[in-house]
Amino acid sequence: MCTVHVVSGPGHKTPTYQSRLCFGKENKEDYNKRFLIFRTLQPILKFGARNSFSDTTPYGVKRFTNIIATKDPKASKRVILSAHFDSKYFASSPQNQFVGATDSAAPCAFLLDLAEALNPLLDARQQRLEDGEEDDMDVAETTLQLVFFDGEEAFKDWTATDSIYGAKHLASKWQSTPVQNSKSFVPSPLTEIDMIEHFILFDLLGAKNPVIRSSYINTAWLFDAIASAEHRLAQSGHFVYKDPKVDTADNWSSFFLPRDKIKINFGGIEDDHIPFVKLGVDILHVISNPFLSVWHTLKDDASALDIPTMRRWNFILRVFTCEYLNLVPPTSHARRIDDELLSFSVS
Repeated sequence: MCTVHVVSGPGHKTPTYQSRLCFGKENKEDYNKRFLIFRTLQPILKFGARNSFSDTTPYGVKRFTNIIATKDPKASKRVILSAHFDSKYFASSPQNQFVGATDSAAPCAFLLDLAEALNPLLDARQQRLEDGEEDDMDVAETTLQLVFFDGEEAFKDWTATDSIYGAKHLASKWQSTPVQNSKSFVPSPLTEIDMIEHFILFDLLGAKNPVIRSSYINTAWLFDAIASAEHRLAQSGHFVYKDPKVDTADNWSSFFLPRDKIKINFGGIEDDHIPFVKLGVDILHVISNPFLSVWHTLKDDASALDIPTMRRWNFILRVFTCEYLNLVPPTSHARRIDDELLSFSVS
């Protein structure tokens, strides 16, 4: 797997990227992948967990580990942002050198950047809540949860049994796990699944010119919200990077296909969200469709990644998540999109 480590650039406004390449699905690098994610999240989100289990694959019983990080485990609701960190397995050379930069190292990097960028704002929101200064109590009951799935890829051919191992296990586990020590005033019994307000999944991102479609009508408004964040950032000139004539307020192309150009919200791409859909969870699936040309090829390495595109994704996710959770930059301004909001990055 290609782990894209996000590092802040000068002034914290221009993230730069380093890539650490880890090959194979089941070798010593598996531990390194999990360790990097857990080490990054542990000091930020207050509750981190490793959800380990074994399952039967076409190559016998294998061990998997999902990584879950929650800012406030006692919150009555949570918005989940997720991606998978495993790489597609190939049994023979040269395909077994597959990396998976867009599938799905870059989305994992975006989530790690988001956690570090928004952590002080989440802490500030909690302080406002404790001081009685939070003006939206409903939003304040929602916490941020990040989930990094293992075993998304099929070992051989994608089937109902050979795919999304981690998501299937976690959805089943949460469906049967009663909520403990929740702040919710809703009568029991509640399960962990009941606490999910929205489940947002990112996949096949990091390359130039992705096309993102709205997949579910019940989260069309959420799709519009993330597209709106992109639009306002573009109009404010935040996507200009190195070349002052590219991605200007008057010359840029959206990642998001307008919903008036989509004839049907079909939700037809199978991914880690499917077990949660079956349990009634509302889903926003942020995936490039059509798939990238490098999908499941050796070309899906660091060369497939585009820095201005990844930079844009970081900005979009910061603004979108801040608005979802009612997070406020240290210096309050009338408009939401402010340099203070975008300046938070990895130190």
